[in-house]
Amino acid sequence: MCRNAILPCLFVLLCTAYNAEALAQDSLSASRPNIIFIFSDDHAPHAISAYGSRVNKTPHIDRLAKEGLLFRNNFCGNALCGPSRATILTGLHSHANGFMRNGNVFDGDQATFPKLLGKVGYQTALIGKWHLSSDPQGFDKWMVFPGQGNYYNPDFRTKDGRVRVVGHATNLTTKLSIEWLNQRDEDRPFMLMCQHKAPHRNWQPAPEDLAMFKDTMIPEPPTLFDDYKGRGPMAKAQEMSIANHMFLHYDLIVPPKDPDALKGTDRVWLGQRKRMTAAQLAGWDKAFEAENAAFLREDPQGKERVRWAYQRYMKNYLRCVNGVDRSVGELLAWLDARPEVKKNTVIIYSSDQGFYLGDHGWYDKRWMYEESLRMPLVMSWPGHLEAGREVKQLTQNIDFGPTFLDLAGAPPLAAAHGKSLVPVMSKQTGDAPFRDAIYYHYYESQAVHMVPAMFGVRTDRYKLIRYYEPQWNTWEMFDLEKDPDEMNNVAEDAAYQEIRKDLEQRLVKLRKQYNDDTGTVGGGEFPITAGIARVEREGKAYRMWANAPGGYMLKTGDRLGNVTLSTKVLPLAGKQNQNAFVVFSGGQPRGQMMRIGYEVAAKRLIIMGPQWRKITAKTPLEWDGKTPIALQIHVDFDKHEVTAEAGGKKITAKMPKGWTSLRSWGYGANNAEAVFMPLQLN
Repeated sequence: MCRNAILPCLFVLLCTAYNAEALAQDSLSASRPNIIFIFSDDHAPHAISAYGSRVNKTPHIDRLAKEGLLFRNNFCGNALCGPSRATILTGLHSHANGFMRNGNVFDGDQATFPKLLGKVGYQTALIGKWHLSSDPQGFDKWMVFPGQGNYYNPDFRTKDGRVRVVGHATNLTTKLSIEWLNQRDEDRPFMLMCQHKAPHRNWQPAPEDLAMFKDTMIPEPPTLFDDYKGRGPMAKAQEMSIANHMFLHYDLIVPPKDPDALKGTDRVWLGQRKRMTAAQLAGWDKAFEAENAAFLREDPQGKERVRWAYQRYMKNYLRCVNGVDRSVGELLAWLDARPEVKKNTVIIYSSDQGFYLGDHGWYDKRWMYEESLRMPLVMSWPGHLEAGREVKQLTQNIDFGPTFLDLAGAPPLAAAHGKSLVPVMSKQTGDAPFRDAIYYHYYESQAVHMVPAMFGVRTDRYKLIRYYEPQWNTWEMFDLEKDPDEMNNVAEDAAYQEIRKDLEQRLVKLRKQYNDDTGTVGGGEFPITAGIARVEREGKAYRMWANAPGGYMLKTGDRLGNVTLSTKVLPLAGKQNQNAFVVFSGGQPRGQMMRIGYEVAAKRLIIMGPQWRKITAKTPLEWDGKTPIALQIHVDFDKHEVTAEAGGKKITAKMPKGWTSLRSWGYGANNAEAVFMPLQLN
């Protein structure tokens, strides 16, 4: 063979070998890596230096981004702790997985990605925050905080009962995760969910982080003193401002003059201190002693008090973030010490939603505005993911579960709304189109922080939000290119009407695509609703789904004199609970209310209130489960008492003495669905 013939053959062989290596690196589907998924709570992307933070450094999370992928446009579908976790497990938006707001109970019998990973040989573990009320399913090992959990000396729920462990929640979650990694079966692939409480409210850093930022002033956001003039009325009605809604003792850790006089949420301060050991408490008090003394001595007011509260809040928040970043570093160090494990392990960092870091004067999340809508997402897998690349496509937390299953070669979540991120993770297909809009639906209205229910659509440039409860009934629209801080609602601007029309059509299409028929609450017939996912007319009756404890829909007026309310109710099976109530108030609807109705599981007629869902009268009552229950309620403002009659039974309870007329009335349920006939007032 001549020399000229050998060279082309050699070139072809070299190219084939190079392409085979590239294909091997880019063929991520069914590559069966180990998966370490680190998930924090309320960590805003703008408190991560890889995302351009102005307020802190996160070197270990940054390392993940430097060695792998940073998702620039990753979003949640419902900016709340429990709903985001349920979405990740199922690949479904909240209305479909049934966990729509904190207070719901996750149905663990439905399909989740950990269960499907187990079916293809993965060993699975969940350590840390769960916050879904039911017991975890699909995990070989689980050790989770009850509810929100505590920062210091937290309790953990396990398959074998509850145990208290001394230490800080962030450090313990990391320690227990590494212990499981060391004890796992080394012959099988694994998936670890290391889920932190931090940096969730009320921001109690670990002892080793208390000195951070001590002599540093955290930069203030330009919108710290937002007046909300450019938005709908909801933005001003919220209860999540640093100026007006942070608790001095619970949130800002200022000791009270008289601990015995603490009320409401501030009383939690006492319980948290009681959990600490003597050494922990001494270190904590020493860290804040001088600052607290100066605050009490100077007693700042107005904007200066807001600025002081911002600094105290942000420093503790960022100290908690530093603990989470250190955890990422410890897990990376564990992998670095085991190169054979590391080469086949993808490590992912994310958080359940974003958070307000003083932006618009707020803390917390919930809104569809950018600060809470955005989720961080970075992942590293050297040799498989291109180092330092940004993924700019629109992605969501509905995509996480499908991605893990795709990587593992496991069966997909058949009904998932999300889709695998593998195409945008790959070198070869990373620039391919993914989705042109994301869908959002938040439900927890008339609850903590008073953020209204809403759904909406976001594209790469525009956002349209529908506030659908009748007490708001408002649209907002933002041009994110011209107005990245979302200060100017252009929903009614003539120059944007064609764009708005297109966004409305996209929103209708997305709701149809995801089969979301929630967010229809009576067409204004009931001017006040709270915790109601859907109301439909069935002839003369109303079929109502309450997705919250104590959900209600009310008409308003001022009915003087004693009154009798009559109706028939039919509690329906199929939701979390089975119950139905008539609801009324002689005061403010969000304050004191009376609830009278039937609970199926307990087989009883009850009166609740005026305190929040406190039972004040009850009696056993049998029901056949099919026939509507006739309720008659006598409201006596002279005697300040209410009497309920049903099925030949009668109960009576006291009403507030300040009630002199019927101000609102309607229907309610507790995480349940029911049919109500029209309410007659005589």
